[in-house]
Amino acid sequence: MSEAHDGHMTLVEHLIELRTRLIRAVLAVAVGMLICWIFYEPILNALLTPYCQTLPEAARESAAVITDENCKLIQIDPLEGFSTRIGVAAYGGIALAMPVILWQIWRFIAPGLYQRERRYAVSFVVSGALLFALGAALAYWSLPRALQFLTDIGGPDLVAVFAPAKYLSFVVKMMIAFGIGFQFPILLIFLQLAGIVDTQALRRARRYAIVGIVALVAVITPSGDPFTLMVLSVPMWLFYEFAILFGVFRRRRATKSVAAAT
Repeated sequence: MSEAHDGHMTLVEHLIELRTRLIRAVLAVAVGMLICWIFYEPILNALLTPYCQTLPEAARESAAVITDENCKLIQIDPLEGFSTRIGVAAYGGIALAMPVILWQIWRFIAPGLYQRERRYAVSFVVSGALLFALGAALAYWSLPRALQFLTDIGGPDLVAVFAPAKYLSFVVKMMIAFGIGFQFPILLIFLQLAGIVDTQALRRARRYAIVGIVALVAVITPSGDPFTLMVLSVPMWLFYEFAILFGVFRRRRATKSVAAAT
């Protein structure tokens, strides 16, 4: 979709542009789903690893039939196997298509930005995808401890045997929550570049931000255990401090440029 000469678009052009971006994002997700459908078994085995790391101890303490070599999910619905494969393919497709999705989002909002703000397109997409992957990886690393906490808190009379839908939903929600949380620095930096907030405002709100970060993490993470709360809250607080440093260096650079021009 071509833009108007002054960077503005009509309502119809915006709607057509939105449709184009959505179609491209959906096609990228479809390709990602196909890849994940083909490699379903290794993906599922990887998702089961945190469960297998926490199950043996609980199994040894119980009279269950489950053994250390048999950490499998329990299917109680004839259709659950198919829905599980569809779910793994769908979530995996979205994850694989995340760079394309972020690029389409950027291309949609770019016409409303100034020329100096559009030059951050590549940085926005690359950093957003990398941070989302980093957040998801951190969630995956913390899953065994979160599962151990959730299985232990119920007492020794409960055996940790999960159904595919419930378990995969828990894993995906954890990884998405961490991935979204790791977009925090991009949001803060973008708000500074757009002139919506400044560094001084971030400094003044630091105490409230820390409390808000902890509260937000407690809401978006499904486990609710103290370990997960700490694992996500600390990086988000560090991201907040990084955004402040970014604003300080950006202001100093602007001051030097003005001084050099005069």
